[in-house]
Amino acid sequence: MIYQVYPRSFADSDGDGTGDLNGVRTRLPYLRDLGVDAIWFTPWYASPLADGGYDVADYRAIDPAFGTLADAEELIAEAAGLGIRTIVDVVPNHVSGEHAWFRAALAAGPGSPERERFWFREGRGEHGELPPTDWVSSFAGGTWTRVPDGQWYLHLFAPEQPDLNWNHPDVRREHEDVLRFWFDRGVAGIRVDSASMPVKDPALPEVPETYEAGGHPFIDRDELHDIYRAWRAVADSYAEPRVLVGEIWLDDRQRFARYLRPDEMHSAFNFDFMGRSWDAKELRESIRSTLDAHAPVGAPPTWVLSNHDVTRPVTRYGRQDSAFSFAAKRFGTPTDLALGERRARAAALLTAALPGALYVYQGDELGLPEVEDLPPEALQDPMHFRSGGVDPGRDGCRVPLPWTRSGRTFGFGPDDRDQDQAELGRAGVGAPTWLPQPATGWGERSVEAQQRDPGSVLALYRAALALRQSEPALRGEDFAWLDHGEDVIAFTRDDVVCVVNLGSAPVPLPDHREVLLTSADLDTDPSADPNATHLPTHLPTHLPTHLPTHLPTHLPTHLPADAAAWLRR
Repeated sequence: MIYQVYPRSFADSDGDGTGDLNGVRTRLPYLRDLGVDAIWFTPWYASPLADGGYDVADYRAIDPAFGTLADAEELIAEAAGLGIRTIVDVVPNHVSGEHAWFRAALAAGPGSPERERFWFREGRGEHGELPPTDWVSSFAGGTWTRVPDGQWYLHLFAPEQPDLNWNHPDVRREHEDVLRFWFDRGVAGIRVDSASMPVKDPALPEVPETYEAGGHPFIDRDELHDIYRAWRAVADSYAEPRVLVGEIWLDDRQRFARYLRPDEMHSAFNFDFMGRSWDAKELRESIRSTLDAHAPVGAPPTWVLSNHDVTRPVTRYGRQDSAFSFAAKRFGTPTDLALGERRARAAALLTAALPGALYVYQGDELGLPEVEDLPPEALQDPMHFRSGGVDPGRDGCRVPLPWTRSGRTFGFGPDDRDQDQAELGRAGVGAPTWLPQPATGWGERSVEAQQRDPGSVLALYRAALALRQSEPALRGEDFAWLDHGEDVIAFTRDDVVCVVNLGSAPVPLPDHREVLLTSADLDTDPSADPNATHLPTHLPTHLPTHLPTHLPTHLPTHLPADAAAWLRR
C-alpha cells in the first residue's frame, strides 16, 4: 500500500502551524503499524506555495516551511529502515514564476535564449492586446499572462506556474538531472504530475471541436513517450531500479495504456475509478475497463478513492450525485455523512481486494470528511479564486490531521495543552494550523480516539491491510467475476471472495466457509427472527478475525446495503 502524505497537513514538529518533514519522522511508527509499504510525498521543494507546492522554485532544495535537505535525507533513510520506501513528486509541465529560469527569461526580454525555455509569444490584435490563443486553464480562466514588455507567456494552470517548453534540450536535461538527484538520495520512485500535458504543438493552434487521438494541442501528444522512455532509462540505470508513476487523466483507455508500456512508466493513477458514482454498474465497468487496459502491457493497475485534489469519500459518497467532477463542485452541496462513511468503509474493502497497487490519502483511514465550512479568509486554493468563488477549491481535503482527542491542534503540533498563551508566544509554538481544523467532531475522528475502538474506520483499514499482506490470494493476480445480482459487485481472488452490496436491501452472502472481514455488521436472514442479535465482524486486531460460518439460521447470513465482506470459499 502506498500512503499519500501532504506534508503541510500531516504533522507539525515545531508548532508553527505548518506540517514538516520532522513531523512525518515522528509518525513513521504509525505508518509502519498501519501497513504502509511506501509514502508518496506531494512537493516538498522550495516554493512560494501559490499552488500548494506544485509551483516549484528549486527542485534541489526543501522549502524552509518543511525543513532542510538534510531532514529529507534523514526521513528517507529512517523510513527505509522501517521497510517504507519514498516516492516524491516531479512537476514537468511548469515551474514557479520564482524559478531562476523564469526570472532570467523576464529579465532577458523578447527573442532571448532564456525565453525559449518557456512559451513566450506576441499577442493577437492590432497592438498585441489579445492572448495568443483562447485555451482554457485547468484552474478556469485564460492560460496567458502579459508581461511589461508586451509579450505573453503560457500557463495551463495559475499565472504563477509558467509552462516549460519541452522542445528545448535544457528542459529535458534538467529534469533527468533532477531524477538522478533524488534517486541518489535513496528515493525509490517518482510520481509524475500532470503527465499527459507537458508537450505542446509548437504551432499553438486552438483546441478543435474534434480531433484524432494525439491531436490535442497540449494533452496526450505522442512526443511525450520519448520523454518518459528517457526517464525510464534513468530509473533502470540504478542497481535497484526506481519506479515511475504517472498522473494521467485520460478517458481513452488505450491511449492511457500506452504510457505503461514496458519501457515507459511502471504504473499510473486510476482516476476513472475515483470519479465514478456509488453505483454497481458504474464501478463494475470501471474495474473491468481498468483491468482490460492494463492486461496488454503487463502493468499493475492502481486503485485510489481520493487524493489532495479530490473531495473526500465520506463526503462524496453521502451525496445524491456521488460521482466526482471538478466542474460540478459547488458550495453548499448537501451530504449525509453517516451514509457516506458507511459507503466509504465498503469502498475501502473493495479497493483493497482488487489486484494491483492500493493508494490511501492521509486521513481516509480515519474516515475524515471534507471540511466544507472553512472561513472565506482561510481559503488558499487558486482553483477557488480563478473560478470567481464558485468552486470551493481543494482546501477542504487538506485540513491538518487530528492525532489526539483534544489540544489546540488535536495533536497536529507539539502538545501545548499545559501552556498558557503567554508561554506559547514566548516559546514560538502553538500557532494556529495553516488551515483551521473543525472545532467540533475533529478530535473524535483522531488516531487517539480510534486506536482501540474495534469498530473504527482505522481498525477496519488496519485489518484489511494486514489481510492483504497475509493472504496469498490477495497478493497474486488471480481475478474472476461472480454474478450476484445487478446491485452487487462480487469477485474471487483464488479462495477469497469480495462481495459489495451497493443496493438498498440486504443480499444473501455467497457460499463460503469463513468470514474474513466485513465493513459493517452482517444482517440476520430477513425470514428469521427480526429480534435476533447482530454479530459484529469488524473485530479488534488482538482478537481472532476469522469467524465460523456454519452458524444457526437465526444468526447473520446477509450483507446489508452499502457494505462489503471478504469471505473464504
